[in-house]
Amino acid sequence: MLLGVIIEAAVGAMCIFLGWLLWKKQKVTILHDYHYEHVKKEDIPAYTKQMGIGLILVGAGIGLTGLLNLVHSPLWWITLPAGIVSGIAVIYRAQKKYNGSVMS
Repeated sequence: MLLGVIIEAAVGAMCIFLGWLLWKKQKVTILHDYHYEHVKKEDIPAYTKQMGIGLILVGAGIGLTGLLNLVHSPLWWITLPAGIVSGIAVIYRAQKKYNGSVMS
């Protein structure tokens, strides 16, 4: 149980940190080059912001799930899919908008 909470917290923190790097530091290179090769240079700031926010949402959902499991709350089953689905939706929308020629 405790090991699961530690793993969830670590994965959530890692996703949040990588999302922050994408959003605030515009480290687009942490993504595979396939994901940003068709993004225009002027769109990189908006693209990395949306991708970073999406990754932060995923990380927050995973991290919050770990915290709720720590206090034995049954609400974890809401936070996990909510964080993952909302984060993936933001990431998908950013990919479609800025790298659309690949996903069409």
